[in-house]
Amino acid sequence: MKIGELSKLTGVSIRSLRYYEQKGLITPTRLDNGYREYHKFTVDEVNTIQFYLSLGLSTEQISNFLHCVLKNKETFCKEVLPIYKEKLEEIDSQIKMLTNIKSNLEERIRSFDSEIYNEEELKK
Repeated sequence: MKIGELSKLTGVSIRSLRYYEQKGLITPTRLDNGYREYHKFTVDEVNTIQFYLSLGLSTEQISNFLHCVLKNKETFCKEVLPIYKEKLEEIDSQIKMLTNIKSNLEERIRSFDSEIYNEEELKK
């Protein structure tokens, strides 16, 4: 199948498919005219890539275990768990940072609200 058909079947843009190819995640054959030709199993590969991207993993991280999970169950791929743990630590760190930012903003809002209230009371 051609890249346009793969794009339609997966809902992934042609640009993204070319990017996946550049990163070594999918590998088409090249016809004599230079066109890319994809195997029917590439649909499953692209859907799997999309799943891992939805977990917040990078294409680099995915490339470390993609071939394993396409051939085996995910639980048989020892490369996956450390990446999951790393991503979870990253998310926890981001949550802490965002929680601090939220607290600071709430404090600033309370400060504004009290200033406005005090000014209104003085006008009375």
